[in-house]
Amino acid sequence: MINWRSVIDKYESYLKIERGLSENSVLNYLYDIKAILKYYKIDFENSGPDEITHEELKNFIYEESRFKSSFSIARRISGLKSFFHYLNFEKIRADDPSNMIETPKMGKKLPEVLSVMEIEKLIKTIDETHPQAIRNIAIIETLYGSGLRVSELINMTLSNLFFKEKLIKVFGKGSKQRLIPMGDYSKKHLIKYINKIRSVNKIDSNYSDIVFLNRNGKKLTRAMIFTLIKECGKKAGLKKNISPHTLRHSFATHLLENGADLRSIQIMMGHESITSTEIYAHMDTKYLKSVMKNFHPRKI
Repeated sequence: MINWRSVIDKYESYLKIERGLSENSVLNYLYDIKAILKYYKIDFENSGPDEITHEELKNFIYEESRFKSSFSIARRISGLKSFFHYLNFEKIRADDPSNMIETPKMGKKLPEVLSVMEIEKLIKTIDETHPQAIRNIAIIETLYGSGLRVSELINMTLSNLFFKEKLIKVFGKGSKQRLIPMGDYSKKHLIKYINKIRSVNKIDSNYSDIVFLNRNGKKLTRAMIFTLIKECGKKAGLKKNISPHTLRHSFATHLLENGADLRSIQIMMGHESITSTEIYAHMDTKYLKSVMKNFHPRKI
């Protein structure tokens, strides 16, 4: 009998190798499976993946929907459908219990965005006497200045910083690489951090090429970056629910407001589809009014 552990291990390899998903995406897919096993208290080692029925899956989704948002439920259903489709493809199951499970309808949720003034407030909250102040300022300036994902920031390497050309090479989702322009502020603060702080600190040999390090000379975690941004937001008195993604969204929105085209923003953001980028066209009514004023014969 193929037990759950064996199947999940193979599914994990499939997600990493064949689908080329990032480590965080893989963990989310695996968490979806483990959540339903935990809910029904299924023996992880001594039972097979043919145990989950359509009715059980439907009841599990119903119970989850009582406490989670439509977005969370849609993501959960998507993860479970992916798993059961994989079981069909590998002929581990003949049926698919996720068939006929409907995904909740959702309106597009517009991401939170900061103004330039609010971003400056964030940076000003950093105590310049703190040992990691220069590093933390460089982190915020780089997130906002180049629109990086958190995973791209923490994995950024010295060998992929091109100061002369003002470019950063990053590896995004599915290990796809792209070149992003490096803003003047980013460049200034990166150089300051690398030369004044990083160069004099003890560095773990495993992370000798990683740009942003903690006080032990090791790579920063996603959680550390989230904590940094959250704390700066509180100190700045911002009422918005912000995260590192907020700086990425602000990067795209400010580009659009100042006349950048969606295709260019799509390339810089590393979006596979232009539809992912189009959300920014709905975010700023001031920008949309200016488009109407400039291009429509019946001006506002």
